[in-house]
Amino acid sequence: MRDGTAPNYQHTLFACCFGYITQAIVNSFAPLLFLTFQSEFGIPLEQITLLVTLNFCIQLTVDLLSVKLVDRIGYRPCAVAANLFAALGLVGLGTLPSLLPDPYIGLLCSVALYAVGGGLLEVLVSPIVEACPFDNKAGVMANLHSFYCWGCVLVTLVSTGFFALAGVGNWRILACLWAVLPLANALLFTRVPIPTLVPEGKGMSLGELLRSKVIWLFFVLMLCSGAAEQAMSQWASTFAEAGLQVSKTVGDLAGPCAFSLLMGASRAIYGKFSEKWDLVPFMMGSGVLCIASYLLATLSGNAAVGLVGCALCGFSVGILWPGTFSLVSARCPRGGTAMFALMALGGDLGCGGGPTLVGLVSSAAGDLNIGLLAGVIFPVVLIAGLLLVRRTERVK
Repeated sequence: MRDGTAPNYQHTLFACCFGYITQAIVNSFAPLLFLTFQSEFGIPLEQITLLVTLNFCIQLTVDLLSVKLVDRIGYRPCAVAANLFAALGLVGLGTLPSLLPDPYIGLLCSVALYAVGGGLLEVLVSPIVEACPFDNKAGVMANLHSFYCWGCVLVTLVSTGFFALAGVGNWRILACLWAVLPLANALLFTRVPIPTLVPEGKGMSLGELLRSKVIWLFFVLMLCSGAAEQAMSQWASTFAEAGLQVSKTVGDLAGPCAFSLLMGASRAIYGKFSEKWDLVPFMMGSGVLCIASYLLATLSGNAAVGLVGCALCGFSVGILWPGTFSLVSARCPRGGTAMFALMALGGDLGCGGGPTLVGLVSSAAGDLNIGLLAGVIFPVVLIAGLLLVRRTERVK
C-alpha cells in the first residue's frame, strides 16, 4: 500500500467487507426460513423457489443497468443506496407479510427491495477494492470475498441461536435487527475515500466488451461459479432437514453454516498463499472437488456423509467467484466498471439459475437429491472454461 494513504483506504476496504456481510444477510437469512414460510403461510415449494429466483433476477437486472448507470451516478451515491435498499428489504421482511392481505406478496416485495441492494453491492464492492492501491490484488480480492462467507456463518449462527432462545415464531424481530448493519454501513460509505478504477475515457466501451470473446468466456465462468455455489448453499438447510432427516438446528449448522465456513476458509487460505500458487490450477482443482462433493451429498445415502458433502462443496466453490474476478481483471485491465457489472450479471444469473434448476428438477422428480445432483453440470462446464482460459492472451 502507498505510504500515507493506507489508513484511509483500509477504511474503504472495511466498508466493502461489511458490504459483503450485508449481501450475505440478503442471500442467506430467508433460506433459513423456507420451511417456516411453508408451514406458517401455506406456501408451496414452487412459490418458495420463486423467492430465490426473484432475488437473483432482480440482482442481475440491477447488474445489467449498472453497466451504464454507475459511472454516471457515481460510486458513493450507489454504495449508500445499496445499503439502504438492503435495510428496507430486511425491515419489510419482518413487517410486510403481516401487514398485507397476502403474506406471500409481502415476502415478494421485501425480497425485491433487498435484491436491489444486493445487486448494487455486487457491482460496486469488487471494483472499488480493485481501484484501491493495495499490493497483491488477487489475495486482497480473495480475502474481501471471504467476508461474504463469514457473513453467512454469522447469519446462520446468530439466527440459530436466536431461534433456539426466542423461538422461530419471532423471526420477524430478527429480520428487523439484521437491518441495523446495512444502515450503519450506508453511513460509513458516506465518509470513506473511493478511488476511480479506470481514468475517464480510458476504459473499454460496452461495445468492445461485448465483442470480446475473452469477456464472454469469463462471463460463463462467473455464471457457473455462482450456480455451483448457490445451488447447494440455497438448498443446504432444506436438504439437510427434508432430505437427510435431521433437525432444523443441526440442519442449519451442518448445512449452510459449515458450507459458508469452509467457503470462507478456502478464500482466506488462497489469500494468504496467493503469491505462491497459480490461480487457474487452483480453480480447476476446486472444480473437481466440487463435482465430488455434489456426488457425495446426493448419492451417499447416509446423512452424515451427505452433510460432509455439503460442507466440502463450500470449500470447493470458495475461490471460483473471486478467482474469476482476479483473472478477468488481469487479462482486461481496461475493462472498468462495465466489465465488473457484466461479470456480476453473469454471477447473479448463475446464482438465480442454479437454485432454480435444483428446485424445478426436485419438484418434477419429487426428490431433492435428484435436484441437487443436476447441479453437478455447473462445475463440469467451469472446468472446461478454465481449460480455455489457459489459451487466452491478454486483451490490449
